[in-house]
Amino acid sequence: MYKPYETSFRAQRMSIKEKLMNISFWYVFFICLLAAIGVTMLYSAANGSWSPWAINQLMRFGVGLGVMIVFALIDIRLFMRYAYVFYFFTLILLFVVEVGGHVGMGAQRWINFGFFKLQPSELMKIALVLALARYFHASSLQSIESVKGMVPPLLLALVPAGLVIIQPDLGTGLMLIMTTTAIFFCVGVQIWKFAVLGIGAVIMAPIAWHFLHDYQKNRVLTFLNPERDPLGAGYHIIQSKIALGSGGVFGKGFLKGTQSHLNFLPEKHTDFIYTMLSEEFGMIGAVAVILINFCIIAYGYSFAFKSSSYFGKILAIGLTTNYFLYVFINTAMVLGLIPVVGIPLPLISYGGTVMLSIMTSFGILLSVHINRNISVGKESSF
Repeated sequence: MYKPYETSFRAQRMSIKEKLMNISFWYVFFICLLAAIGVTMLYSAANGSWSPWAINQLMRFGVGLGVMIVFALIDIRLFMRYAYVFYFFTLILLFVVEVGGHVGMGAQRWINFGFFKLQPSELMKIALVLALARYFHASSLQSIESVKGMVPPLLLALVPAGLVIIQPDLGTGLMLIMTTTAIFFCVGVQIWKFAVLGIGAVIMAPIAWHFLHDYQKNRVLTFLNPERDPLGAGYHIIQSKIALGSGGVFGKGFLKGTQSHLNFLPEKHTDFIYTMLSEEFGMIGAVAVILINFCIIAYGYSFAFKSSSYFGKILAIGLTTNYFLYVFINTAMVLGLIPVVGIPLPLISYGGTVMLSIMTSFGILLSVHINRNISVGKESSF
């Protein structure tokens, strides 16, 4: 004989067919459209060749699409149940990186499996949101309003953020903190607490400056004055602005970008791929990519508003905010609005772990949408 809550859970389960029918196909369409643009730009970055980037990106997206569908079909209560398990597993991976991680481009951020290099900090962006969503789902308003009740979620965020920052990966560490801040705001943390933390951050800024690596200090100084080192630290952003301006309204045409194809533009297949796109397709193409991303972000937040469970709402808000930060930081960086940090443009920039983490987060967001009418209890029984 089943217990009453078990009967209730079984009654709420949907068949695979029902779940597939409830997938937001427009959401999937915009994701596929953006990925197609990314593959096209990587084809152009290799001067009209599928190798080495475009074909690999296409295969990775194919695998990612499968991963997205699999996660979309998972019951949201399973995410609730194993949220802490996944978080602490990913935290262990971050410690493994600190002890014996793979070093690349002056940073120790990866675990080398031979056929694949895993970047645990990308997985932590999902794990942290899952852990915070579970914590606040089970918390009362009194707990959220108390200082004591805010200690656990702060530790959940600050420990991995600190590990990521010392890799060093300041951009990803700040993304973890900003996503956490957005979740804190949405769950009703009082404004005065944000003010206290903000004042504390301002006071600590001069001290933190001394702990930055030389290249990080150069990035900040170059942001303030790119011409201070035009052939060194300022080279990236100067060439980026030249490429953006030379594209004009309609662009120079596919495969006709001079800054990128004459190799003036560095990192054209990763962090600065948006600049190459803007040069070839002009302001029209650049705005089109922003609009597609806006649609993806709008759908993500709409999933949060439609979810009947508090866990689903927080989960969707956190993952969508994380995606928004990817897009905002990368585009603002190449436009010279913020210092240069190593944040790629999702689905367009070349990268394996980022593709996997982004497609996984899309899958979880689709799961929130599919299970929008499923009730999730305070405890993660399933």
